[in-house]
This record gives sequence, C-alpha cells and structure tokens, in this order.
Amino acid sequence: MTLRLGLSLPQFKQYTPGKDVAEVARAAERIGYDSVWVFERLLVPEEPVQGLFGVPGLPWPDTYRSTAEPLMTMATAAAVTERVRIGSSVLVASLHVPFQLAKQLATLDAASDGRVLAGLGTGWSHDEYAAASVVPFAERGPQLDELLDVMAAVWGPDPVGYEGRWTTITPAVVGPKPARPIPVLLAGASRPALARVARRGDGWLPVGVPFDKLPGIWAGIREEAEAHGRDTSGMELIGRANLRITPDALPEDGRQQFTGSRAQILADVAATSAAGVHELLLDLQGSAKDAHHLSDLAEEFHQAVRAAGL
Repeated sequence: MTLRLGLSLPQFKQYTPGKDVAEVARAAERIGYDSVWVFERLLVPEEPVQGLFGVPGLPWPDTYRSTAEPLMTMATAAAVTERVRIGSSVLVASLHVPFQLAKQLATLDAASDGRVLAGLGTGWSHDEYAAASVVPFAERGPQLDELLDVMAAVWGPDPVGYEGRWTTITPAVVGPKPARPIPVLLAGASRPALARVARRGDGWLPVGVPFDKLPGIWAGIREEAEAHGRDTSGMELIGRANLRITPDALPEDGRQQFTGSRAQILADVAATSAAGVHELLLDLQGSAKDAHHLSDLAEEFHQAVRAAGL
C-alpha cells in the first residue's frame, strides 16, 4: 500500500495568510500531495498558566505567535485547488459553537466538492479555554460528544432537530448540506479519547505515539469499534509528523521522532508506513523561512519518500 502524503499549510507568523496559503496549496497539488492541513492555535500567553502541551516548564515556541485562523486557511486552500483533500489536525472542539462549526464545515465541503476532513480534538491550553471556550475545561469531553451529535444532525436530512446540554435546534431547514458524508477524524491517546474514536470516529489522528505502539493501539480501536457494530473497513489512520530538520544526524539514543537529518526523518517515515499508517501529514512550516522555501522542502521530501518506494 502506497503511503498517502499530506502537507501543512503555512499558518505561522513568517507567512502571509492569503498569498502564501494559496501558493503552497497550489504547489502541494502540483507536486502530488494527497491532502493539505491546518491546525488551531488561538493565542500565545505572555505568562502561560501551563507549559506547551501541558508539560510543566516547556516553553511555547515563538513560531506560534500570530497563527492564522484554521477555517479561513482551509477556505483559502480550497478555493485555489481542485483535487487535494482539505483537513484539520486539529480543530479544538470547545473553541467553537457546535451548530456554527457544523454549518461552516458543511459549506466548505459543498464549495470544495467533497474534500473536507474534519479533524477534532479537545485541546490542552487552559489559557485558550479561558479566552474563548464555550464550556469549562472539565467539560471538554462531553462537549466534543455533543459536537459530534450536532454535526450528524446538521449534515443529515431536513428538518434538523436536536436537544442537548448546550445546543437546542428546533426542527428547521439547514443548508447547504455537505457534498458527501464528511469524514470525522479524532485525536488523542487517552483511554477516553481512544474509546471515542472507536465509537464515533471515521479515523484516528495520532501525534507523537511511538511507532512500535501504533499497530497495537490501532488494532484495539478497530476491535472496539467492531464490538459497537461498526464497519471498520473505511476507517483511516492518519499520522502527523512535526518535522525538525538538523544539518547533521543526531544520536539515535533519545532522538525524537521526525527530528534529525533528512535521512533520519525519511527512516521515520518508513517506520510510520510499516506501522500501518494510511496517510502521513508532513508539517514542514516550522522548518521553512517563507512560502517558496516551504514549497521547495515539500517537493524535496515528496520525491524522497516516493524514491524510497513508500
């Protein structure tokens, strides 16, 4: 099975939201990438309540300052491409009003002729939750469950009706509808998150999970999904590689995945493919100085992966 490849769209502060997104999206399609992706970073606090990813003392990277809004970035990419899928890895569910997010994604899918991948997670930043969440941090799991319910209702046949803890939709006509059922991909590696993938997800978006752990976790997700009576044949395992390229090879002992020389990163891509990942998102935007550089790196890595027979 050929490993599908995705590419991160430029959202960091060194990029121009409109022009550079369009340039890189067109380049990704020309090069042969299967998908382009966004992520969500709402703000960078001057005095964070917690470290990056909730790790005590881990600083937030300067590149996160002025991160472009993900849905607008997806729309820009969709408008200048015809083939690549447009995905989020991930949107933080509780930073969005469920009904509005469901309608935004439906509109984008209709406009792009069925190319949206809705990747969702619960997030980790207490500062972002304090600024913009629709529920308290402790309610993030139930809120994501309700969002999934609301999406299913809004994307389904009219009249749309729903009654939940935070959302009430009296029977109504809601359009436009998606061009096709939008795949919902869920992130997270905790027991509740994996159980939610098994119950509700069309796929899993692992980040930073060791290669040797992926096959077992994925098999467990599918087994649990089948126990719920779900057909798992169409479920997708889509990994994310946050690349950090170094001039020279790093010692293998203690080296983080997708960090090191080009040869080391290519070996990591091969390990991901061997672990059963269907598609791998290459996030190169932190390694590039501008959109031209990002497009060049994207072409270099795409050619290297394909030349390796992956």
